[in-house]
Amino acid sequence: MLEHGVPFRLNSRVHRLVAPNPGVMTGPGTNTYLLGGEKVAVLDPGPAIPAHVDAILDAAGDRIHWVVCTHTHPDHSPAAQAVARATGAEVIGAVPPEDDHQDKTFKPTIDLHHDHVLATDEFTLRAVHTPGHVGNHYCFFLEEEGMLFAGDHIMNGSTVVIIPPSGDMKAYIESLQLLLDYPLRQIAPGHGDVIEDPAAAVEWLVQHRLGREGKVVDGLRSSGRCSLDTLVKVVYDDVDTSLHKMAKLSLSAHLIKLREEARVREYPEDGVWELL
Repeated sequence: MLEHGVPFRLNSRVHRLVAPNPGVMTGPGTNTYLLGGEKVAVLDPGPAIPAHVDAILDAAGDRIHWVVCTHTHPDHSPAAQAVARATGAEVIGAVPPEDDHQDKTFKPTIDLHHDHVLATDEFTLRAVHTPGHVGNHYCFFLEEEGMLFAGDHIMNGSTVVIIPPSGDMKAYIESLQLLLDYPLRQIAPGHGDVIEDPAAAVEWLVQHRLGREGKVVDGLRSSGRCSLDTLVKVVYDDVDTSLHKMAKLSLSAHLIKLREEARVREYPEDGVWELL
């Protein structure tokens, strides 16, 4: 059960707190994970909502030594500053890219790289660079449990938005496929409950994105040269129109991928695309 502000034990090494920021894009709220017992890492501290910061500090307090962020969107990293200030914890994450969707307050103590390992007496947490949703996105693999903390790379109950220019559809699909190289037993997403069949979830997402790409190609073939506003109604005809504004971001990412593969042409001056 996802209950705001109440620690829920997932296994002997991990507890989950759900931030009180439910919504269309965040589901029940952002999942904050507490790893370890004697020395705790807070993974994705979430939005800087005072009640949520207090819940984190009440749950772990002076046992917090690290704050780890999968990426720097405003529902995942802003509370890092308050938690680090209260505890003196090191902040681990990748610096924000230059776009309008980032938490500009985020200042990591340790800048991430692929395969960075946080090793304690209780757990081993390995960083896996997974660009796609955004360029500075990392998943984290808890080796002892076979649990992947997926941030916004994988969500339970919906697919993630790919946001150009930092977001990249080709990179997203490739980094999904990269996860199949790890001995995953569970996925702990940034939103929603634990996913118990990681390989099936990853494979479904890859096929879903490739299927959506096929709809982009078919849509351009049937519509001819057209704008994003026209194409989104065809490609995302299975999505409520209230979500089409966000869907256009992922549609743009699909088109950029196809342009790089020389399968479509963009006419920026007219704001239209066509199939080659």
